[in-house]
Amino acid sequence: MTAQEEWLEVESLDLDAQGVAHRADGKVVFIEGALPGERVQAAVARRKNHWEQAQLAALARESAQRVRPACAHFGLHAGACGGCKMQHLHLSAQVAIKQRVLEDNLLHLAKVQPQQLLRAIEGPAWGYRWRARLSVRHVQKKGTVLVGFHERKSRYVADMRECRVLPPAVSALLLPLRELVGALEQRDRVPQLELAVGDEVTALVLRHLQPLTVADAARLRAFAAEHGVQWWLQAKGPETVQRLDEGGPELAYALPEFGVVMPFKPTDFTQVNPHINRVLVGRAIGLLDPQPHERVVDWFCGLGNFTLPLATRAQRVHGLEGSAVLVQRAGENARRNGLAQRASFEARDLLEIGAADVVATGAAERWLVDPPREGAFALAKALADLHASPADGWQPPRRVVYVSCNPATLARDAGLLVHQAGYRCSGAGVVNMFPHTAHVESIAVFDRDAST
Repeated sequence: MTAQEEWLEVESLDLDAQGVAHRADGKVVFIEGALPGERVQAAVARRKNHWEQAQLAALARESAQRVRPACAHFGLHAGACGGCKMQHLHLSAQVAIKQRVLEDNLLHLAKVQPQQLLRAIEGPAWGYRWRARLSVRHVQKKGTVLVGFHERKSRYVADMRECRVLPPAVSALLLPLRELVGALEQRDRVPQLELAVGDEVTALVLRHLQPLTVADAARLRAFAAEHGVQWWLQAKGPETVQRLDEGGPELAYALPEFGVVMPFKPTDFTQVNPHINRVLVGRAIGLLDPQPHERVVDWFCGLGNFTLPLATRAQRVHGLEGSAVLVQRAGENARRNGLAQRASFEARDLLEIGAADVVATGAAERWLVDPPREGAFALAKALADLHASPADGWQPPRRVVYVSCNPATLARDAGLLVHQAGYRCSGAGVVNMFPHTAHVESIAVFDRDAST
């Protein structure tokens, strides 16, 4: 890595929370640790014809939004944890930058400008991460076990002794977990631990590449009794996860606004931040505004995180998901909450869906769309195709609320909805699901006028 004498003006942050600057000759420089408005020198680590990758080397003018990171493991130094990238930036500025990322993606990628910027959904800045996958590494040369996130831009596991974004009780388990794994006979065959916290349970999933010995199982039970956690074991894929011992409270979270309780397995997809999820579900359903006589379709429904609350407001809700197992579990959750008469579920490959499939799903006044990072291109394309060639007896939804975890794919799909499917983007805003990271979640509303 070589330092450069030229002082650079940092203009913005990119999607990896790197400062973006330009040299006098126009070359773009991406600078880790630099913030917009700062004047810096950069130590270049990688050079290409049109851009350079660098780290902050010197700071002549500091941003008013720069703050002291709360975590000792954050930084640019060797061994720094890569779990957070924005702890040096004030939280309100993080949200503002994410909002700008969303707006820029919509405008530049899709030529779409929301009619209204929705108020950002925010929550606790620390202790919010109730879901996490922690890597485990027995380092024989050091005679220790490491448990935590990877180092920044490295395959090595950071030497973490605390984590401010995990719940405090879980952060306090990092060192005891290192001791526990170090005592296991299978310590070299344990690559990861997965964390899942419910309203009443802290569950830990031990990924083990060989069957546990009787002695190792006893060590896990003793740890659970001492620290009040629940052990699950995963021998292969997520479908193999099972409780070490039955009994005790179930792993679940509640959505009190709707009187819904959602049981889940620790390897199921649920939102990392339960505080934000509760607000997000309420905001999304409020924006969708389903009426008691209406039918709603929930695309990419998962376990029913939106479907079941929707079923307390609409006459009927139909949820679709790509996994038959998830569909079965969603149906069980509907029965558990007394909503089986109002919520139905169907398994379908939603990444390959076409216009005929959408028509076969039936007409609905409103849609809720919550896709993975790949977005909902096939679904948006189907709406565009049906706008160009309408199907007899089928009407498109008047309102679509789209919950996104990737602003680029949201923008791509928004372009189709607005320019080819007859919708306008009436509102969009960010959801700060992952404070101190560059991850941008968002929500957008698309309305179709009666004349279209």
